[in-house]
Amino acid sequence: MTAVARYAVRRCCLSVPASDSHKIDKALSGAADEVVLDLEDSVPPGEKAAARQALIRRFSPLEVVGKRLSVRVNAPGTPWCHADVAACAAAGPALQSIVVPKVESAGDLAFIDRLLDGVEAAADREERLGVQALVESAAGLGNLAEIVESSPRLEGLVIGYADLAASLGRLGDTGLDSWLPAQHQVLVAARSAGIAAVDGPYLRTDTDPQFTAAVARAAGLGFDGKWVIHPSQIDDVVSAFTPSPEQLGHAQRVVDALAAAHARGAGAVDVDGRMIDEALAVEARRVLARAGGAR
Repeated sequence: MTAVARYAVRRCCLSVPASDSHKIDKALSGAADEVVLDLEDSVPPGEKAAARQALIRRFSPLEVVGKRLSVRVNAPGTPWCHADVAACAAAGPALQSIVVPKVESAGDLAFIDRLLDGVEAAADREERLGVQALVESAAGLGNLAEIVESSPRLEGLVIGYADLAASLGRLGDTGLDSWLPAQHQVLVAARSAGIAAVDGPYLRTDTDPQFTAAVARAAGLGFDGKWVIHPSQIDDVVSAFTPSPEQLGHAQRVVDALAAAHARGAGAVDVDGRMIDEALAVEARRVLARAGGAR
């Protein structure tokens, strides 16, 4: 099996019910970088088996979707988790990762990792599935340091605001600033592990000023992207997390200049009036990666 890529462009991730073929078709034809097919909260218990089987039929080995495709499985410990993960392993190469909800400890991802090893072998799957962890509780926040080191498959952390608010005892709209500590914790953990940090969805379907502010805040903090729950939100999120031509030009100059400096034995170089070394080049590579360029 090949190694899982630990970085992918995820400016905008659209979540749609795995049981709704119309919404899936629309999502796959849209501008989101990643489509997350949801087998968890958006599918009632009585329909989970049917949705799971539909996923296997739809995403056969011959299916090509032209964008990143993930599945949010049901949480470890539920009656559906084992079957969901097995279905994902059998769904073919169109599916690239699974999103694991309610991750609270290293043990949760270690369980998923071992389960994937077995079901991928049974399905004779050549490409390993990546894993994204939804951080949705106080316990998850508290254990982030061990969570990000628990699986070589882990490629991203995502904040789940609805469940996290309930876990923390927050009622109603507490404002953007109340989420800064949690966002900072997730960012630090993701960056320390070299994986993606993705902000959770705005929990309404419109694009009001609060939505715009939430998107701008996440982009400004340094998140790689944001989940959305309605197609009308995609363009604003993609725009916010897409580097401007000026940013791309500067980033490319940084990477090129540092490469040239290293070739002649120098460790730092002046770019646009600023001394650049390898530490500062990390952000330049991240900017290029967001636009699909070299890291």
